[in-house]
Amino acid sequence: MEVQITDNQKNNNMKPSRATLKKQRIARDSFITTKKQITTMKTNILSFVTIAAIVLGISNTTFAATKNDSSAKNNQVSTVLTNISKINKIEVRGNVELFVSDGSSDQVKVYNRYYAESALVQNQNGVLRISSYSAQKLVVWVTADQLSAITVYDNAEVKSFGKLSPIEMDVTLHDNAYAQLDLDGFSANITLNNRAKADLIGNMSHCNLKYGRSTSVNSTNFVAEHLTKTVDGPNKSQAEDLAGL
Repeated sequence: MEVQITDNQKNNNMKPSRATLKKQRIARDSFITTKKQITTMKTNILSFVTIAAIVLGISNTTFAATKNDSSAKNNQVSTVLTNISKINKIEVRGNVELFVSDGSSDQVKVYNRYYAESALVQNQNGVLRISSYSAQKLVVWVTADQLSAITVYDNAEVKSFGKLSPIEMDVTLHDNAYAQLDLDGFSANITLNNRAKADLIGNMSHCNLKYGRSTSVNSTNFVAEHLTKTVDGPNKSQAEDLAGL
């Protein structure tokens, strides 16, 4: 693993050679081919998991009905949104728990009775916006084929369901947002602001990790062939920050 400390002045004087750029293009093309080959396999596995979850959900609903627990039954309600396609970015705000999966096609499944909770799930120009400020957490599962960016605000959470294999992915966390991501891809830019937290595992070829003094990053089980860590905030050296990860 190669760890580089960012230095704007040094970076301005260091430009990758043609040979390096060629190697990066070859690696990226190889990764794209590999991703296409494993997408079908991953979709089949997730389909099996989904069927198991449905069976479990039916069982739980039956038990809830026996106990006359109406709140438990409400939690089993889900809605699959139609006319959703070409998702390349997701923005999440409020009291939301988002699960994200790779897939050969795009799909959005919303749990809870989100229409009654004044929640917003809107897809426009490739940007899927999800927000809910209800006391009950809104749970959403998004499957996407070409997802390249996730931005999370407030107390929202984003979690990968299975491994995410992005060619290029930008993840930005604001406020008290939280991310739990299992990545196995080519390139990722991960930025934490304010008091955001992240648990990262997996393997990436290239990763730029940027975080502040008040954020929290657990990258013990995360490996990148080319990893750059940038620390924002005064009165704390970069060496100390790297030692703390």
